[in-house]
Order: sequence, then C-alpha cells, then structure tokens
Amino acid sequence: MIPSDSDWMRRALELARRAEAEGEVPVGALVVMDGECVGEGWNRPVGSCDPTAHAEILALRAAGLARQNYRLDGATLYVTLEPCAMCTTAMVHARITRLVFGAWDPRQGAAGSVFDLAHSSALNHSLDAFGGVLSEECGALLKGFFQRRRE
Repeated sequence: MIPSDSDWMRRALELARRAEAEGEVPVGALVVMDGECVGEGWNRPVGSCDPTAHAEILALRAAGLARQNYRLDGATLYVTLEPCAMCTTAMVHARITRLVFGAWDPRQGAAGSVFDLAHSSALNHSLDAFGGVLSEECGALLKGFFQRRRE
C-alpha cells in the first residue's frame, strides 16, 4: 500500500513529539522521494544552540546527505507547521517539488499565510504547497505545548 499524505504527516507528528520531549517547539518534518523517506528532522534550535536547526532544515540536510545531492527534484517535504521564510527559501534552493504542511502559521508562515514564498515569481523555483493536512492534530500539539509553557 502506498502511504498517503496523511500517513506521512502522522510520521511528522511523531517527530514533532520527539522535539517536544526534548523541550523544543513540537515541529517535525520529513522528505519523501519515490515513496521512501530519505530525511527526517525535528526542531532542535535550543538544544543545538543553532537558530537554523528547524525541523525542515534538518530534514533537508539529512535528505541531501542520503542522496549525495543538495538538489531534491521530485521530493515532497512534509511538516507539521507551515514553514517560515528561512525554511521555505531553503526548499526553493533544494528544488523541492511539493510541500505538505499541517497547521497554518498566521505569524511567520511563508507558504501562504504571511508570505507566499512557495509561489513567488521573484525566486528561481516554485513549489506546490498544500496546507491543512491533519491540521487539528498538528495545531493541538502546538497549542498544548505553549499552554503548558505559560503555566
């Protein structure tokens, strides 16, 4: 059976829970090529003291190493939260074909919410972006994390 977007997003949610267990904002991402996961990541900026250690960036790095190429033509990146400008631009540079995300980010989202870098004619590549896959589950994970932090 071929995994669906929802199946891959469930795996991204598992990775997001790993980030949460490490005290990081719970975001998980993975890169799929030819029906196979070639890279995974979860948020790690706090633990790694690296502001670029977003789930998407770590998944792209892992996929690039696995494929021995920074260009990931034909790949789909799944992530639990709409990517920020840094991550969306990295996907453009990597030539990701599809972006599938869960929750929308009305503060920093760069795939349709605040910015739409995924479809910008100013950049040399665009990607198909689809939001809202398992959005309730993705959003609830984030909401619960921030509620517990405020308590």
